[in-house]
Amino acid sequence: MTHPASTSTDPAAAVFEQHPARGRFNAAFFRIMDGYIDHSLRRHKQRVFADLPTEVVELGSGVGANLRHLRPGTTLVAIEPNRYMHARLRTAAARRGVSLQLHESMAESTGLPSASVDAVISSLVLCTVGDPDAVLAEVRRILRPGGSFRFVEHVCAPSGTATRLAQRVLRRPWAWTFEGCSCERDLEGAVRRAGFARVEVERYRLHTPFVPFNTQVAGVAWV
Repeated sequence: MTHPASTSTDPAAAVFEQHPARGRFNAAFFRIMDGYIDHSLRRHKQRVFADLPTEVVELGSGVGANLRHLRPGTTLVAIEPNRYMHARLRTAAARRGVSLQLHESMAESTGLPSASVDAVISSLVLCTVGDPDAVLAEVRRILRPGGSFRFVEHVCAPSGTATRLAQRVLRRPWAWTFEGCSCERDLEGAVRRAGFARVEVERYRLHTPFVPFNTQVAGVAWV
């Protein structure tokens, strides 16, 4: 399947607020922290991103953290509304031999045809979207029967824990800094409720200074 190679301008797509300060900060932050984040998440990403096909749709590709999990020659259809990420994403894709088709659309409304792809991936993205349920419905819409959604996301900690308290206390500055990122979402529950035929999820905990980020899930959901 061929998608437009240029940036999408679908007028029906949801609107992303381009904030010059936060947009530039996040692009720089995730470039600088790439090695550290990869070290923390590598084992989980290697498991759920194993054996990806040669065309992959990624929600929130950012500056290209997941390109290392794609084979050279893969076509990446990148759904990335933050244009401050785009230059680094293009450079990283070219360096890794990945053909990039970049869409400046929102994950709730990708503009891609129904039942047109075999794999959709995301990492640390469902925490930032405005409507996770709408995003998951869109993922199901664009996946072919038998296709899979592979995800690595941070989620809310169990009630009554110190981590849950930290997530609640820090939720507003965390969300402002990281472009709407919520550290209080039950994303495992959202995926399980989304109507996929089968869902497998691993829960785990990181030990990093970024406490709201430490409770995580990684999994695969099949249509």
